[in-house]
Amino acid sequence: MVRAPSGFRLCRYAALLSAGGVIAYPTEAVYGLGCDPRRRDAVVRLLELKGRSARKGLILIAPEADWLAEYMAPLSEAVAAQMMASWPGPVTWVVPAAARAPIWLTGGRGTIALRVTAHPVASALCRAFGGALVSTSANRAGGTPARTALRTRLLFGPDLDAVVPGKLGELDRPTPILDARSGMILRE
Repeated sequence: MVRAPSGFRLCRYAALLSAGGVIAYPTEAVYGLGCDPRRRDAVVRLLELKGRSARKGLILIAPEADWLAEYMAPLSEAVAAQMMASWPGPVTWVVPAAARAPIWLTGGRGTIALRVTAHPVASALCRAFGGALVSTSANRAGGTPARTALRTRLLFGPDLDAVVPGKLGELDRPTPILDARSGMILRE
C-alpha cells in the first residue's frame, strides 16, 4: 500500500513549492519532478535541470479535474466524458489550452497535457500545495526516468529542493498520453 507523507512533511514540501522550489516525488510509474505551474522561474529551473526544451510543453497533475479547469479551453461533452471516465487514474490527456494558460506550460503549442492523479503521494502533495503541479519524469532529457528516490538523488543531487519518499504506483512505464481532439495515442 502506498502512503502519503505526514502532514508536517507535506506542509514543508508545499512551502518549498510556493517559494519556487523544484521537488521530486513518486507517481504512478516513475519519480516525477514538480513545481508550481504559475511560477515561470520555477518551471524554467525545472526545465534547465532536465535539459529539456520549453517547446515540448509540460504535464500538470491534480487530485480533481476541477483543479485543472483554468488551464484548458472548453471541451465537448463527449470529450469531457471520455476524460472523466479515465480519471482519477494514470491517463494523461492533451487538450486545447485556455487562452490564459502560460506559454511556459504549453510550449507555445496551444495545447496542454493534464492528468487527475490517483497516486496517494502525488495527490496529497497537490492538496497540501493547494493547486495543480507540473509533473515530468525525473530524468535528464532523453534519459531513463528514475524509479526510486535514491536514483533521483543520484541524478540531480543538491539541485533539487526535496525528494519526497514513497512507493511508485503499479505501472512499469510512464502514463499513456492521449490527444483529446483526435483520440490518437501519443504515448503508450
